[in-house]
Amino acid sequence: MPILNWLNKEQALTTARDCPYRLLELVPELSYGESDTDNMLIQGDNLDALKALIPTHSGKVKCIFIDPPYNTKSAFEHYDDNLEHSKWLSMMYPRMELLQQLLSEDGSIWITLDDNEAHYFKVICDEIFGRANFIGNIIWQKRTSPANDAIYFSKDHDNIIVYAKNKTIWRPYRLPLNEAQARNYKNPDNDDRGLWNSAAYTCAKNATERPNLYYPIIQPNTGEEIWPKKTRVWAYGQDTHQKHCENNMIYWGKDGLSKSPRIKKFIKDAKPVVPRSIWMNSEVGHNQEARKEALNLFSDTPFSTPKPESLMQRILQVATQPKDLILDSFLGSGTTVAVAHKMNRRYIGIELDENAVTHCQPRLKKVVDGEQGGISEDVNWTGGSGFKFYRLGEVIFNENGSLREGISFDALASHIWYGDTRQALQQSVKSPLLGVHNGIAYYLLYNGILGDKRPDGGNVLTSKVLSILPPHPEDPEKGKKVIYGETSRMGEARLKSENIIFKQIPYDVKGR
Repeated sequence: MPILNWLNKEQALTTARDCPYRLLELVPELSYGESDTDNMLIQGDNLDALKALIPTHSGKVKCIFIDPPYNTKSAFEHYDDNLEHSKWLSMMYPRMELLQQLLSEDGSIWITLDDNEAHYFKVICDEIFGRANFIGNIIWQKRTSPANDAIYFSKDHDNIIVYAKNKTIWRPYRLPLNEAQARNYKNPDNDDRGLWNSAAYTCAKNATERPNLYYPIIQPNTGEEIWPKKTRVWAYGQDTHQKHCENNMIYWGKDGLSKSPRIKKFIKDAKPVVPRSIWMNSEVGHNQEARKEALNLFSDTPFSTPKPESLMQRILQVATQPKDLILDSFLGSGTTVAVAHKMNRRYIGIELDENAVTHCQPRLKKVVDGEQGGISEDVNWTGGSGFKFYRLGEVIFNENGSLREGISFDALASHIWYGDTRQALQQSVKSPLLGVHNGIAYYLLYNGILGDKRPDGGNVLTSKVLSILPPHPEDPEKGKKVIYGETSRMGEARLKSENIIFKQIPYDVKGR
């Protein structure tokens, strides 16, 4: 597979690995609404924030949407978008690596870009996600009128590049009929079953292939025998056709004299629609609409090209179901999380600097309180739920790769489990038994987890501590165990006889 090379790519390849793990620190005064929520708004550099999420959310995110800087050589107020091409690629590459790790096996990632970097970006996504997992490039019509001052072409669209974590698993959810499609349904004969549209009564076969579908139909108003064209047959057998006649399911045109029967399709039976690759602004909104939405929320528009709520609604309709977890690591003015909140999705939003406090947090507060802009009326949003606000804290490991003092049990447990299994910790109840992976049970003796910090208590492995640890869930007698603790008072022979590998905190805790 072809790969893309650029200046300093070698450094970009190791940036995500070398980025230190940081703690996420809750900010209660900026959190809002119900406290029992998984919704997260994080202020800080998205590379650090994504790395902080890896131990707890790896493989859990159903849909990622990002609207990164387009590298258009224009000066944005809140983003330094004037990045040289190689710097832009080096900025994006490690972030995409971390996003790929956070994505669930049945998840998808959606990236909006214009033509300045989209084609280069697809090549690095092929490298990170695998070319086989490319889903498609959606064209979004972002403008309502042409740019008459354009020298070459009026740039009327953006690209939305879509990848799956695993294309063999991922499938898009189909869409309900939109207003334009619904207008195609009429009821010219006042059928009691409601609005209907008509579809062809034939299919592309011939009499040799399907002789049972090649027969004459009687035109009820003229008595004439109607046969399919030579290259086609009726789509229904004679018994089914008879039932259609009895149930008034066949349409013979406005005057009733047509020689080409059609089948009635009622709107009440209409199936969801397959998503298409061109999204018109009449369906999913445009930049001007998005700016109006922002002005209704704020006294200023923090970004020159925000995305409308209806565009995000379409993406979440295709990519998610209620309660799924959504992530946006270039949150901007907060559109993604606002729409996710209104659509009953869980979410994580990451935004740099004060914009997280001045725009994203107030916007989410308004959503919790029942704000009625954007898609609110369409999804019957009246308010509720809540979110938690976080800032990036200290690094968990110091410059020597050793554990810093004062780290909580939950934070250390998540990092140890991820470091040894490359999976997010699923522990619902705090316990020294973190879980079982590939037949090995992992334990953490730290911070008085067993209720006693004395040497013969919960932080040091002794015979007494071993006797009160939860047994190996799969093999209580001989199951292999990895136990992390401050030190061990058990000899090598005893550890071997108990099938235990002891790892000392902080020296044996992986810092990367």
